[in-house]
Amino acid sequence: MFIQRENLLNTLIRYRHKDLVKIITGVRRCGKSILLNELFYRYLVDDGVPADHIIKIAFDMKKWENLRKSDNLYSYLLGLFKDDKKYYLLLDEIQMVERFEEVLNEVRSEYNTDIYVTGSNSKLLSSDINTIFRGRGIEIKCFPLSFQEFYSFRKGDKREALDEYILFGSLPYTVTEPDAPAKRDYLEMVANTVITRDMIDRYDIRNEEVFRGVIHVLCSSIGSAVSANKIANTLQSSGYKSVDNETVSRYLKHVTDAFLFYKVERYDLKGRAYLKTQNKYYVCDMGLRNALIQYRQLEVSRSIENIVYVELIRRGYIVDIGKNRNEEIDFVARDAEGRKNYIQVTYSIENPSVKERELSSFRGLDDGYKKILITLDRTPFSNLEKGYRLLTILDFLENDDSIENV
Repeated sequence: MFIQRENLLNTLIRYRHKDLVKIITGVRRCGKSILLNELFYRYLVDDGVPADHIIKIAFDMKKWENLRKSDNLYSYLLGLFKDDKKYYLLLDEIQMVERFEEVLNEVRSEYNTDIYVTGSNSKLLSSDINTIFRGRGIEIKCFPLSFQEFYSFRKGDKREALDEYILFGSLPYTVTEPDAPAKRDYLEMVANTVITRDMIDRYDIRNEEVFRGVIHVLCSSIGSAVSANKIANTLQSSGYKSVDNETVSRYLKHVTDAFLFYKVERYDLKGRAYLKTQNKYYVCDMGLRNALIQYRQLEVSRSIENIVYVELIRRGYIVDIGKNRNEEIDFVARDAEGRKNYIQVTYSIENPSVKERELSSFRGLDDGYKKILITLDRTPFSNLEKGYRLLTILDFLENDDSIENV
């Protein structure tokens, strides 16, 4: 049984027949292959597409190793095109093919094809897609399961489900594991072999110890401003040798290129300019983060801040950290039309001093945009003083339009 990914599946269906290469990107094991080779494949078959007009290749499998050479792949595909009807190409981990863009551009332009690919590294970043595919590529970002997708499979008490979502994350296979020990074992395997080892091999990382150290510092710094210099100093003070800013900067790029972490810039709301230092990094999945640092530093407030960030970008918001004079706003989320939402995330506001601290970040922002506080508190109220809005974390996660509707 596969967990349904309705929003992602509908996105693929919406782009069907469009003269674009559909590129599904995301961290390893987030569900790209199941989405493409099972859910979308089943949709095509149910819609009447003959199975021999759907070509599925997973380039990370040994049996397809010979097709990782572009000439071999091109010849293989041409040998399968037997008529003028449309052929659907479902190509998994396409970045493993040398000069894959040459093959796909040729096949797209010369044959009746509809092409879908997945990828897990920087060769398929959104900034490169237009160049690689000559303006004929569209990125579809795949994340670990949303809470709605997670809960549709997990069911049961929602607060308990949220606790599990925070602790073990939402990689699809993790959710299907029956108990906590099995989830831990799977996450440890993915974190330390599939993801970390994959990056070390892919980027030819020489100083593996420092690379893992950078990842651990990021995992311990969720929600905190960091820089290459700060990370280098932290590692040096912890006994790491031969650590310099340039190496750390390079490793930071690797972990974001592999979609393990997301870099978030700080934006000065009064000066209307991005700040060059002290960015923040959020992890793609809390379960991976917890496994990477062996379930230490389980700070719920930082965890829900991370979860809110990932959910915002999943929904298509452009998200920055806001600097409001001497205060910081957790997230400034801009929708597709440029409307801003100022968002603070905290564990609880039952303590009046905590409430005052969180709301003080909104002071002086009189531009008419929403100011929203997201909390773990259980409360039926949605309004705070001065028109500020309140959302519980469950209300936020369970409704894709929660920001618009609050």
